[in-house]
Amino acid sequence: MSVGTKNRLQQTATLCKEHLRSSFPDQVDLVNEFIAEIEGAARDATAWAQFADLKRNSGDLVANAEAAFREWLG
Repeated sequence: MSVGTKNRLQQTATLCKEHLRSSFPDQVDLVNEFIAEIEGAARDATAWAQFADLKRNSGDLVANAEAAFREWLG
C-alpha cells in the first residue's frame, strides 16, 4: 500500500472518529467502544473505508459511519 493511500485512509478514520465524538458528546464512552470494535485489536484505520463510497464524498462517509453507529446502538 502506498504512502498516499495510507494517509488517505488515516484521514478517513480521523474524520469519522471526530464526527462521531462531536455528534454524540453525551455518549462518548459508547462512541469509543464502537471505534474500538470497528478498528479491532490492531487499531486498523483501514477499517473505516467500509463507510466510503466510490465518490469519496466526506459527507456521505460520515453519514454512513453515523448510521452504522446508530444501528450498533440498537
